[in-house]
Amino acid sequence: MSKIIRTRKPSVLPHYAAALVFVVLCAVLPVYRLWALAVALAAAAAAFLAAKKVCPPRVVETEVPFHTGVEDVDAMLADIQQKLDTLHSLNESLPDPQLSAAMTRMEKAGRSIVEVVEANPAKAKQVRRFANYYLPDAVNVLQQYAQLARQGVRGENAAAIRAEVEHNASSIATAFENQLDALYAAESMDLSADLTVLQNMLKGQGLSK
Repeated sequence: MSKIIRTRKPSVLPHYAAALVFVVLCAVLPVYRLWALAVALAAAAAAFLAAKKVCPPRVVETEVPFHTGVEDVDAMLADIQQKLDTLHSLNESLPDPQLSAAMTRMEKAGRSIVEVVEANPAKAKQVRRFANYYLPDAVNVLQQYAQLARQGVRGENAAAIRAEVEHNASSIATAFENQLDALYAAESMDLSADLTVLQNMLKGQGLSK
């Protein structure tokens, strides 16, 4: 979820101090002579170092939604989160309990997908299609449904759209849950292999049948 990123930004005052000292000395010294130019540069450098000690870098705190270390993954997760927030708001505005239950399942699976990818950014490629197509399309359909519901549109076409959305919502939720489950496929295989090795070791020691 959101994180605070701290960065150090150097102060510009040392640069101004060095420039000011150099300009003043250039005005009073014959800088066309090498020794005078050297004195002006040395004084400017000394002013820069002195000002740098007096004016340390500022620590700037920036809150970011995600910080996985991979910029495009952070952007994808932020986009998924924004769409899930929209889904949540839509869910609160729709009275149908069956549809609401399906939308709750969609959101729960989506939040879990975000958590898994945030913890393991290498899995991001597995949810690109979910992020770019499945979730946006689902939210778009539900937004249209909500608009029809708010406007109280009646008629065969509107009724058919509402019925189709209500009928397919559960299937969409199941698809989201399957996407989440697919992220654990590798871990499941590794765990199964580890358990097989452990069982064989126990049997070899006569500790298991």
